[in-house]
Amino acid sequence: MRDVMPMNVDDHLDEVLGIIEKPKKEVIKTERFVPVITNDDSGDSEIDFQYARENLYNLIERGQDGLEEMLEIAKSSEHPRAMEVFGQLIGKLTETNKELLNLHKTKKDISQDTSGPKNVSNNLFVGSTAELQKFLKTGKTIKESDGNEVLPRKS
Repeated sequence: MRDVMPMNVDDHLDEVLGIIEKPKKEVIKTERFVPVITNDDSGDSEIDFQYARENLYNLIERGQDGLEEMLEIAKSSEHPRAMEVFGQLIGKLTETNKELLNLHKTKKDISQDTSGPKNVSNNLFVGSTAELQKFLKTGKTIKESDGNEVLPRKS
């Protein structure tokens, strides 16, 4: 009887398939790209916008290709799961299209000047319209004890 030594799966497959030489496993080290982060925001937002826009276009194009293929699979198999996956893919493509539109809205919001008016002064008149007309005709004011000017009031 043959001396049976436990073999691992790879050795057993090599023996069954008649593979004599094993391919050499070579590990290649790659350098990791680390983006440089700067505080200079002169054109970064526009570059980021273009990059995100291109990615969304690419996802939409690939999604449409996948949708066409999934439709063929769903039609040929008539399997309920294939139809379900087809419906989910339609939903994901719709979401991606909405994200593309939201990207434009976000860019517009970022680029708008969000500073409001620097000085806001609200004047409040308490009195009748007759008093207001009298004040506007004469242009006189009364100073209160705290220094605020007020319109003359009828006694």
